[in-house]
Amino acid sequence: MAHILRKSNFQKTYHYLKRNGLKNAYYAVLERVKSSKGSDYHYEEAEEEVLAKQKQEAVSSPYRFSILVPAYETKEEYLREMIESVLGQSYGKFELIIADASQSDAVQKTVNGYLDRRIRYLRLEENKGISENTNAALAVAKGEYIGLLDHDDVLTPDALYEMSKAIRESVQRGKTAWLLYSDEDKGNGDMTEFYEPHRKHGLNMDLLFSNNYICHFLVMRRELMRSLRFRPDYDGAQDYDLILRAIGRLIYEEERGRDSVIHIPKVLYHWRCHAESTAENPKSKQYAYEAGRRALEDFMAARGWRGKAEHTLHLGFYRIAYENSIFAQRKEVGVIGGKLVDKKGCIAGGIYNSRGRCLYAGLNRNFSGYMHRAGLDQEAYAVDLRCMRVKKELWGIFEDVFGISYREKEMGANRRFPYEEIMFSAGKESSARGSGEIKRNETNAQEGGTDIIKGETGTKKGDTDGVANADDNLKKLCIEFGRRVRRAGYIVVWLPDWEWKIYGKNSKCNGRDTKL
Repeated sequence: MAHILRKSNFQKTYHYLKRNGLKNAYYAVLERVKSSKGSDYHYEEAEEEVLAKQKQEAVSSPYRFSILVPAYETKEEYLREMIESVLGQSYGKFELIIADASQSDAVQKTVNGYLDRRIRYLRLEENKGISENTNAALAVAKGEYIGLLDHDDVLTPDALYEMSKAIRESVQRGKTAWLLYSDEDKGNGDMTEFYEPHRKHGLNMDLLFSNNYICHFLVMRRELMRSLRFRPDYDGAQDYDLILRAIGRLIYEEERGRDSVIHIPKVLYHWRCHAESTAENPKSKQYAYEAGRRALEDFMAARGWRGKAEHTLHLGFYRIAYENSIFAQRKEVGVIGGKLVDKKGCIAGGIYNSRGRCLYAGLNRNFSGYMHRAGLDQEAYAVDLRCMRVKKELWGIFEDVFGISYREKEMGANRRFPYEEIMFSAGKESSARGSGEIKRNETNAQEGGTDIIKGETGTKKGDTDGVANADDNLKKLCIEFGRRVRRAGYIVVWLPDWEWKIYGKNSKCNGRDTKL
């Protein structure tokens, strides 16, 4: 709660109010306060015994890391903490390359005070910006894997060990880890308090198109990073640009598969928050967000996708407005879906994970959610039938799973869904539909009824237990459909600004144009 009361957060709220208006600012503040009350995050560093064991294991590991740090007039306190966080790694096979573009010799004097040969100091004659300064360090790197570290941030002591472990496990599976990233959190100015952990997804392309959720700690194979290099035209969003191009090559061009990109679900990076940092004051680097938008459009153009990347209410977060439709632009997208909203204005369904859990359930429709995810386009395991569009190539699977024919006109964004016109009959097992089937109720459709969902016992209208049971069974079919879609080689994408009200007689899906 304490970090919410900082002066900088009041400043961010004020700037948010100016950009987005009173209503949006109100919901943003309310959500932040609520999330803070429910937060019990406490970072715990690995115990000495664990770190000692990791050091022993590291002896037999063949991989060497090069940690690149572009420095510019770095405060001595921050610089020392960064250096010592690297020297304190339980995995000792690394080199720390500090590329210094400072006008003064303060950074050099501090670095020279360390006698560890793994530290390599590179004096740059000219400050060419963060991209070219990092490229200078990259050019002399010797490690098989390259890690990126900001000059005022710190690594956890087990960061490189966890990276090396993931690389070894990938090799054991017969794969190559080309790009790795971990979770991260934020630290106060003196790194005595850690908060706002960023728990990340595995590879989720549409979430990546919405923002650089990968961020820190980023590690990449040297040959991949050297072939791409940082581009100075994207300074401020140079990491985002690099990540987009790297994953674009791995997934779309070389087709190395999703397991070439590895997420380590553990906080390995502390992002220091101070007055000048982007973490504490996003508005301090607004040029970076425009650079990120351009990087995203560049990624789209490289793949022949027609559309525009647009800023959202939240700095550093984007949405893609596709020309015609997402189906026409991206061959891998098979299904899109939106969110279900109840009469209280809260999310009641729409996006599901592989275990059938509804994400963001109960969240006010105006809230953006954890790390703004409830407001971002993202790949999903499954979406709800009531707010779903399906690529024509998958209509057969749709009919096989749900037991109704897919009719484009009925499923259009501006027409009603047939959910009110079908009934669920549990217990009628089939190989395609598992525990039940969905079929059209033609009589009720002709009468224009809106609530005839029946549960296992043939519940009548108004029987909430039966409706809940029917909803649960319908969700199971949605999960099965999502599984079949993925097995067919397609992905499912959730579009949060596409909504379906699950109450009232005039419910319909509203949102961006989704015509085929």
